[in-house]
Parts: sequence; structure tokens; C-alpha cells
Amino acid sequence: MAKGNNDTAALIIAFLVTAGLLGGGFWFFSRNSPQLGELGGKPGETLDPTARSSATPQNATDTTVPNLDTSLPNPAVLTMDGSVTMVALMKQLQIAYTQVNPSLQTTYGLPDGKPNGTNAGIRNLVEGRALIAASSRPLKPDEYQAGLQGIPIAKDALAVVVGIDNPYKGELTSQQLKQIFQGQITNWSQVGGPALPIKVINRSSDSGTYTFFKDVVLLEQAFAPDGPNFTTAKQDETTPLLKQLGRNGITYSTVQQVEKQRTVRIVPIDGLLPTDQDAIKNGTYPLGRVIYLAVPKQTSPAVKQFIDMVRSPRGQQVVQRVGFLPL
Repeated sequence: MAKGNNDTAALIIAFLVTAGLLGGGFWFFSRNSPQLGELGGKPGETLDPTARSSATPQNATDTTVPNLDTSLPNPAVLTMDGSVTMVALMKQLQIAYTQVNPSLQTTYGLPDGKPNGTNAGIRNLVEGRALIAASSRPLKPDEYQAGLQGIPIAKDALAVVVGIDNPYKGELTSQQLKQIFQGQITNWSQVGGPALPIKVINRSSDSGTYTFFKDVVLLEQAFAPDGPNFTTAKQDETTPLLKQLGRNGITYSTVQQVEKQRTVRIVPIDGLLPTDQDAIKNGTYPLGRVIYLAVPKQTSPAVKQFIDMVRSPRGQQVVQRVGFLPL
């Protein structure tokens, strides 16, 4: 009888040891296998840990950096196009790059050194006329599907501005701002100001800032149609918009293009200003964003070299000097 009890105990101990080994092996496998664990894949599904799904593109604050295939030959000229918001930054980055690779000429703006805006710049990138596009917004799903990648290079914020002579001196909520640009609020008296019609001066649809504003403020809904007090610019330029503000106009731009302008006043949104760097960094200012360099996933070593320079301490010093926030 005692022998039987001993045999039973031995079997139980062996079972427990085996179960423990199996469980530990499964845990180790799930922690280290590319099919399971922290990559978030389903069993049997192999994932590329550096790949980004085209269905889930970067959001406005994403700073993830994808890997690039640098198997293409280096170009004779590094051609770039894109954001007007980023023109001063891109010019300074070109200068900084000459210290890294003085033998490679760079250009910004096609065809004559005048940038065409984010949306047009990305089209030039997709169609092979540019090798890098400066983008003031995250890439769209169809742009990822076209083989593009967005490389975060700095943080930024939009400023909503009125003319310095505008008698409205208050702030706006995000909801009020949305209603103004959708034509639902049309008079300053509706937000506590004087009885003056609101003249909306919208950016060009080629502008990435236009697209960002539409996505974030209008929640991807449409702007109001053009009319007597709603104008959409034909070209992506900031200075002409500011000149049209007068006593009752409103528009928007990147903060670094307007914060030192004496002819405009920045309107607080939800009680916050885009000049508050802490509010940009912690995401509480509602119009904060990340800006990018967009490139094809398959590119050249020279393109990667430019990107690496921009994200290096030297490049981030340029970012800060021009008025953007480093990553």
C-alpha cells in the first residue's frame, strides 16, 4: 500500500514538472517569437515589426520612424518640394546639409525654387519629380499605399489670427472655430464681439495646413463654400492672407509665421495659445502637430543621409533656431 502511494506521488510530481516546463517554454516563445507577444500579431501571422499598416497612418503627434530601403543609386541633385509652412526651415536645413555632403546639390520647390505646398509636393513625390516632400500634416492612407513613409522631424502648432484692428478681443472654443469655418457662425456678435460679419480667409487646398485644419478642427467635414465673406486662396502663401484680414477677418497659419507679426493678434483656442511650448509638448493645445519629411520607402543613401542629418542634434538645433520645437 505504501509503495502504491509513493508511485502515485511520483507521478503527480512528474506531471507538475512537465506542465511547468511546457508553460515556461510557451511563455518564452510568446515573448521572443515575431508571431506573438508584444508585436500584437495573431497566432500564425508573421509581422514586420518596422512596418506600418496603410490602414493606420501616423496621427498628428506620432513620432515613430520607419526603416527605409536605401538600395537606389544616389541622385545628381536632391530635389525637394512641399510645405510653404516649412520653407524657412527647409532652406536652413539645406545649408546645414552642405556641411555633411558638400558635393550634392539640393533644391527646394519645383520647378523654379518655389515650393508648391504639402499636397502638391506629395503628388510630385509620388510622380517621381521630387525625392523628398516636406509635409505639414501626417500622410494619408492612400499615400502610404503609394509606398511613401513619413519621417517626423519637428513639432509645430497652428495659430488662429485676426487683424490687429479687429475689435473682437476674446478667445474661441474649438467648437466655435469649427462653426466659423463651416459657415454656421457668421457674425462676431455670436461669439461675444461686435456686430460685424466674420470674413473667413481660408488657405489654398494645396496646403497641408489646410488639410490638417480640416481634419482636426472640422473633424474631416467640409469647409463652407466660397461666398461674399468666405474666400479660399488660390496659392499656398501666408502673407497675402494676413493682408486681407482687415477689421473683421480670420485665418490660420503655423505659429512661427505669425507670432512676430505686428499686424495680427493670435486668438486663444480653448484658453490656450500656440506660443505656450509646454501646451504643445504635452498635447493640451488643440492645434499642435508634428511635421514630416515624406519619402518613398525605397530610396537612396543620400536621402537617408539628409533625413539622419535633420534628426541629429545639429539638425534639431536648426529646427529650434527657425522657431519649431525639436522632437
